[in-house]
Amino acid sequence: MASKNWFTPRTVLVIAGILLLGLMIWRFSSIVAYILIASVLSLIARPLVRLLGRIRLGKWKIPIGLRAFLTLMAMWAVFFGFFRIFIPLITSEAQELSNIDTALVTEQFQEPIQRFGLWLGKLNLGGDYLNSLTDELQKGISSVLNINVITELVATIASILGNLAWAIFAISFITFFLLREEKLITEYIVTIFPEDKEKAFRHALESSKHLLRRYFVGILLQMTGICTLVTLGMTIVGVGFRHGLVIGLLAAVLNIIPYLGPWMGTALGILLGVASHLQLDFASELVPLMGYMLLVFIITQVTDNTVFQPVIFGTSVHAHPIEIFIVIMMAGSLAGIVGMILAIPTYTVIRVFAKEFFNNFRVVQKLTEKI
Repeated sequence: MASKNWFTPRTVLVIAGILLLGLMIWRFSSIVAYILIASVLSLIARPLVRLLGRIRLGKWKIPIGLRAFLTLMAMWAVFFGFFRIFIPLITSEAQELSNIDTALVTEQFQEPIQRFGLWLGKLNLGGDYLNSLTDELQKGISSVLNINVITELVATIASILGNLAWAIFAISFITFFLLREEKLITEYIVTIFPEDKEKAFRHALESSKHLLRRYFVGILLQMTGICTLVTLGMTIVGVGFRHGLVIGLLAAVLNIIPYLGPWMGTALGILLGVASHLQLDFASELVPLMGYMLLVFIITQVTDNTVFQPVIFGTSVHAHPIEIFIVIMMAGSLAGIVGMILAIPTYTVIRVFAKEFFNNFRVVQKLTEKI
């Protein structure tokens, strides 16, 4: 029997189409990013559109276009309200950090360094390195709290915000129509697939949207919970509500980065807390404060690992922790932090489509048995 010839004009056209699509995505990556962001926003806000659809005044109900517009305005109100609250706090925190006297910081660590030096001296390990340890510490602190670094950071953020004007308009425009027409993108994408596969594709796409909606809403709830716990904890241990709020926001945002984010948030949070309380005595007040702050982060992470993450990953991703870990590490090696952030939602979509189109393979059956 002659083997089946896969090199047909249809195959060539499909390969050429895939290559052309990849080239267009690379060339117009900013537009693709706008569409992806708008898609995520529409997924998160879709329940509000449906909720507004239940409101009736007699026989009249809110038109879908008005519902989409009201939902979009509510989203931007929350977004700008968030920045209206936090940007002044972050700016104030940066200004305070820029005014810190690095000599005072070094002085706070002078006594521990001397004790460390005595211990090294007993072991005959001091040498010239010990003599320059204080100078190196001051240089390191100066580089971290350098006013020029902070100024450049603020200038960069201002530049990004200036370039966001068009992005905000584009994302808002796309989001409005995705909210108004729920299946808008589906109707365009479905034309790529053969008619006999259309039903399976629609089912896979709807399943993906459902899981991703639960995932992104869960991420927002997780960030809110972490920010709340850290802020309350920092306020209780004496850091102060304003500083605690900034530290909580920082911890919540960095927590989006899988595995590395919590460690980064803890380190930077303790650094900010110490930098804002340098007037305290090191041994009797500052060290205990650092211990209390570390305890707050430990309690927060335990709560996140035992409450928040099981709810998010258990009800949306339906994947084993080992799967998630391997996928995140692979994505991180390919695309860095951005890859780690996008790994879970991308893996979720791939699993859904694999279950729909390649369920005859045993490995696919094993990976998708819970979805």
